[in-house]
Amino acid sequence: MGIRRPAISTAVAAALIGSLGVPLLAGTAAAKDGAVTVREDFDGDGYQDIAVAAPGAKVGGHVWAGYITVRYGSAHGFDPARTTIINQDTPGVPGVPGDNHGFGYAMIARDVDGDGLTDLGLVTREYRPENNVGGSVILLWGRKAGIDGQGAVRLGAPANAQVGDDITAGDFDGDGHQGLFMRNGEDYDYHAVLYGPFDRTGAPAREQQVKVYSTDNSINSTAAGDFNGDGIEDLATFYVYENHAEGGKLWLGTKTGLSTAPRPLGSASASAVADFDQDGYADLATRIFPNGDTEGTEEDPGTVKIHYGSPSGPGQTRTQSITQNTAGVPGTSEKGDQFGGRLNTGDTNGDGYPDLAVGVPGEAIGSKAKAGAVVVLKGGRGGLTGTGARAFHQDTADVPGVAEPGDRFGGSVRLLDVTGDGTADLTAGAPGEDPGAVVNGGAVWLLRGSASGVTASKSAAQNPTDIGAPAAKALYGLNLSGDNGPGVVIP
Repeated sequence: MGIRRPAISTAVAAALIGSLGVPLLAGTAAAKDGAVTVREDFDGDGYQDIAVAAPGAKVGGHVWAGYITVRYGSAHGFDPARTTIINQDTPGVPGVPGDNHGFGYAMIARDVDGDGLTDLGLVTREYRPENNVGGSVILLWGRKAGIDGQGAVRLGAPANAQVGDDITAGDFDGDGHQGLFMRNGEDYDYHAVLYGPFDRTGAPAREQQVKVYSTDNSINSTAAGDFNGDGIEDLATFYVYENHAEGGKLWLGTKTGLSTAPRPLGSASASAVADFDQDGYADLATRIFPNGDTEGTEEDPGTVKIHYGSPSGPGQTRTQSITQNTAGVPGTSEKGDQFGGRLNTGDTNGDGYPDLAVGVPGEAIGSKAKAGAVVVLKGGRGGLTGTGARAFHQDTADVPGVAEPGDRFGGSVRLLDVTGDGTADLTAGAPGEDPGAVVNGGAVWLLRGSASGVTASKSAAQNPTDIGAPAAKALYGLNLSGDNGPGVVIP
């Protein structure tokens, strides 16, 4: 069957999450007109919502069992009275908590059944001995009353399969329904595309097998968007082998599904997608590996490279590199900053041009090493620019909390219009935050969008102790419902 290496055990996977970060990335899809195609509204009230993962949390006596919370948007920000905690003890959710499941360590938020409500796909590393399957993808259905475990299902998998790696969503055949790309089989060379709409048993409308590997390497990140402007989303996959980057592949979407003849792309450590210059082609923002070395990212200052879309695909006619030494970008490019460690897109000032949130989880704030920050770069007619860029961290006026060593603020980032005012708000995670005496409990912040962009005014924070959830080493905020980036190292 072409298997070259065994499936990752749950113990090894949990160790990878804990020491190396989450080695997955799902890009935010962008439509031809540049508008984000995903509206993460789980209850259909018109306000975007967010799921926050705490994959390191102890649940039911099990270490690294994990849970998620679902936070609901409102005109006043996240509704403090509506935070739902979900784990594998939640009624209706398949399975039971177990060591190293890492429930929600990767997530994808899409309307996969076509009912107009956003659904949430969660990846776990549980082992299912009944058919020797490693991992699972659990679908939680969007509901007017909000997401819970009601009717939740596991996606089907053949015996001896490894499931859930590299999960990414997109409309890869242009039929208006979201599909899921992921590993879902025994043959290591192939990944599956499960095309929507899914029925309530979790069955897709159809399935396509794609041979994603031609050498002995592995996918480290993915991104989806309409890069050539034909109205159908495409898929980018990026590869690593041992300690070096192996480039990428562009799989064009067609009316029959993903093309099986990929085009070459450069390498990427992290990515995000939007039409920053509004020319009708989705652009690909990436963090590059320093000198192609995958083991150098922790000490890397960080460089974000933008591959602008065109009729022939991303980066064929124009690229751009941005660092903290670029004119207008706050800060200075320094060893270990990890500028671009997490990336996400949204229109923060309502001018019609998507902006880019850049996580800088290794940034020192004064003498506080790895306290972390987020830089927001503005999109415009000429593309992304350092002009007018803003930086935020826990020592920014009006941001709750205090910057401390090892917080890794910016270890996750999302730009979503939580308040429904037409501007994207910044949700930022600090998975290394210590709430009180709780080590690595983690926390998330909401900074509102406005006509002038992201502002710290009226910003708010939440940590596990605020909601009575397990906190010790929870890494709350390591992932934000689709921000499946390469993660950050947490000691």
